Parts: sequence; C-alpha cells; structure tokens
Amino acid sequence: MKLEGKVAIVTGAASGFGRAIAERFVLEGARAVLADINGAGVREIAASLGDSAVAVTCDVAQKADVEAMVRAATEAFGGLDIVVNNAGTTHKNRPLLEVGEAEFDRIYAVNVKSIYLSTIAAVPRMEKRGAGIIINIASTAGVRPRPGLTWYNGSKGAVITLTKSLAVELAPKNIRVNAINPVMGETGMLTQFMGVPDTPENRAKFLATIPMGRLSRPHDIANAALFLAEPAASFITGVALDVDGGRCV
Repeated sequence: MKLEGKVAIVTGAASGFGRAIAERFVLEGARAVLADINGAGVREIAASLGDSAVAVTCDVAQKADVEAMVRAATEAFGGLDIVVNNAGTTHKNRPLLEVGEAEFDRIYAVNVKSIYLSTIAAVPRMEKRGAGIIINIASTAGVRPRPGLTWYNGSKGAVITLTKSLAVELAPKNIRVNAINPVMGETGMLTQFMGVPDTPENRAKFLATIPMGRLSRPHDIANAALFLAEPAASFITGVALDVDGGRCV
C-alpha cells in the first residue's frame, strides 16, 4: 500500500473531491483525520472507513478549529505527515459587481486564509517527523479564468502562488507542497460554477470548452492527490497539476 504508516488530514471530506481523497488514502494504508464543517456528514464517512479514520467538525477559516483538527491527528494517530487543503467555496457565476462584500470575505477566508492557518498549525508537527506533504486543491480557474467567477478565480490564483512560495521555503525542511487544478467537476458546487440550472443543454456549453469532453470526477482528483502524496513523487514540489482534460492547453 502506497501510504502505509502515514497520517493524513483531508479537509472538506464530507463530499465531493475531499471524500474521494480520504477514501483513497485510507484504502492505500493511511490513517486519516476527516474534517468538514458538515459534522454529521463527515462522521458518517469516517465511520464507513473504520478505525483508520476519525472525524472532526471544522470551519477551516477559524484558527481554533484548525488547531483542533491538527491536534486530533496527533492525539488519534501519533503524528502528521500529509495535509490536503481541499475545503473550498465559491460565489454563484454572475457579474463581478453583484458579489457582496460578505460573500467575497467568506471565499477568501475558506479558500486562502485556511491554507495560512493549516500551514502554521501543521508545519511544526511535520518538522518533528522530519518530512511532510501539503497538497492544496486549487482550480483551473486560477490559470484560465471563466467570466462570472472573478473573485473565486482570484482566490484560486492565490492558492497556486502560495503553493509555489511554500514549496520553495519549506523544501529545506523536507516538506513538499503541490497543488491540483481540477476543471469544473461533478460536485455539489457545479450549479454555482455554471450559474444556470444543470440541464443537458447548459452542461453541453461547458463541456465544449474541455477537449476530453467531460467534467472532472472525484476519483480523478483522488488519483492525482495519491500520486503527489506517495513516495514516487518524492522529488516533486511546487507543481500545480492540471487535472482538466486539456482545458488549460
């Protein structure tokens, strides 16, 4: 198993990409803290994974919650090796002038500040292990933005830049930092990204912009996260991996 003996945290683990990543990591031998603001949902997922997973209710934009999440890894499993910063939010696809300040603030708190908070909390634990891995779920929106998602696009651009800067600064500590850029995916946020009902006709307009002709799926992102977390990727850091069916070519 590729992650045998490793301890991981996956945020946003109650559904979508996060759930798939958590399930794949445990399947590959990791023990995992599953964190989500949806406490009931994440407890259900953790229970399905048995003794290798524990659930934590966590708002990743709150320092106390993030510190408790990181502490849970040490208390349950004795340390911390991998953090997947997957939790994210967006605004509905609409003109930039129509997005309110509170909505803007929440997007940057969940998508960007969360990485600051988890890094500050997790890196000292990783240093004690002599190594670590951070994987940030960014987006093709940070590389090739779509109209109507300007403020979300900016938050994901920040995630990509943070990933690269963290990678350089943490490399001497043997902590690797990479990002994954999914194209629009089959998750609960799909209708917000589209800004219109998810009908076959509306979906076809978006699929036409993806050369491989489909949306990303949770297992696509889980497979990429597994690769970046496993020993085979031990010399890869500072990469923002497009998992996009050719969208950003």
